[in-house]
Amino acid sequence: MEELHDQILSLCRDHDATYSGIADLVPLRDEVIRQGGEILRAYSKAVVFGIVLQNSLVDMLPLKNPGLKNLYSHHGYQVINNRIDLLSSRIADIIQNNGYTAFPLPASQRYDKENISSIFSHKLAARQAGFGWIGKSCMLITPEHGPRVRWGSVLTDAPLPAISAPMKEKCGKCRACVDICPVGAYTGEPFREREPREVRFNAQLCDKYFDDLKIRNEKPVCGLCMYICPYGRKKRGKSISSKNLEIQR
Repeated sequence: MEELHDQILSLCRDHDATYSGIADLVPLRDEVIRQGGEILRAYSKAVVFGIVLQNSLVDMLPLKNPGLKNLYSHHGYQVINNRIDLLSSRIADIIQNNGYTAFPLPASQRYDKENISSIFSHKLAARQAGFGWIGKSCMLITPEHGPRVRWGSVLTDAPLPAISAPMKEKCGKCRACVDICPVGAYTGEPFREREPREVRFNAQLCDKYFDDLKIRNEKPVCGLCMYICPYGRKKRGKSISSKNLEIQR
């Protein structure tokens, strides 16, 4: 099993995933089933990996330039999604070829239209694997790159060596992501296990904002909460201040 573990993590590194590890899902089983249903009960582990976004792309997000929004949408979503999905498929192949079951999850795809959610939370797996904590923006915050990471996961029943090491929350009193949200979708409450997402985040407000952008024939791109997080911007030199941003509402 150690050989399979090493093979998977080596593949992640070969695909330039900055983060890679195995998360123990057993402590999260109730939450995993609540979100994705009984079909996920059989999977006790998740291979989770993260690809860091280019700072040059994230730093364009506050700028009200349609062309730049298109560039971010292409590289930050389409290209990265393809990279994540390809790596997930390769990992699933390796697991299946070793006689175990694998469930590759899409990088970004809505599963539950009513609750506006995916079938599984990549960020929850990343938190479980010890890569960071879930911030007030409901994103996974890493100490090194803040929320500027896109995550992928493959669920499996393979008895891979895994860890359950959630990192302590380090946002403190910071409300940068809460204050910059153009529709006030965040409440400012910190993440607490077994507490519904609605305590921290109004997904309907966020979803409507994107729908309104589409109606105005604009690219549905925001990401201001990701841009402004101090953990993603620290030691990065001069940047745009949230206080003087002109946010389109």
